[in-house]
Amino acid sequence: MSAVTWLNSEAFTVFDQHIKWSDMVGNTMGLFALALGWRRSIWTWPTQFLSGVILFVAFAAGHLSGSAGKQVVVMVVALWGWAKWTRGKRQAQDGSLAVRFATWRERGFLLGGAALGTLAVGALFTAFPTLSWDPWPDAYVFVGTVVAMYAQARGMVEFWFAWLLVDVVGVPLAFTNGYAFSGLVYVIYGALVLWGAHDWYQRSRTSAKPALEGAML
Repeated sequence: MSAVTWLNSEAFTVFDQHIKWSDMVGNTMGLFALALGWRRSIWTWPTQFLSGVILFVAFAAGHLSGSAGKQVVVMVVALWGWAKWTRGKRQAQDGSLAVRFATWRERGFLLGGAALGTLAVGALFTAFPTLSWDPWPDAYVFVGTVVAMYAQARGMVEFWFAWLLVDVVGVPLAFTNGYAFSGLVYVIYGALVLWGAHDWYQRSRTSAKPALEGAML
């Protein structure tokens, strides 16, 4: 049995929901990646990359081209974020990554990009139904994931809120399309997101204080 065949096989059944190994393993690794991101560990990115690879296998097997394509973007952004954080840690005196709130201009860029991106991807999925069973929710989750990962790579506290907005649509979408473990993980993501947002908020205030004191000298 090949690794791909095993990943796409059924692990177990819970409440008439068939759980695949790929869905379970990929999303579990995604949880670890999010927790590592909260800890500002550089290992969040390679873990996220491997999660994307496994979930790509899951969604491709389920003929969900839109969700599979999302994982390709996740992998690309994970590689970019890995490089971005590596440079950031080298530049920081204590070896940690500084986090901050986005400027209003950056927030406008994130919101505008999310809105335009969802419209464009949703229109694409609608024009080609074979790409996605639920074009507009799938497009929202696809673009929202990219926006969240971009903000995370830039060390923006807002990335946690972007993930929370993705979860709001991601939970019912996953359950509707038969990916019960993904739906469960999205719920857990919500709790981790709130925890991580509070931690990054506190760290952003700590990072800003020395800069303010330095400006006053």
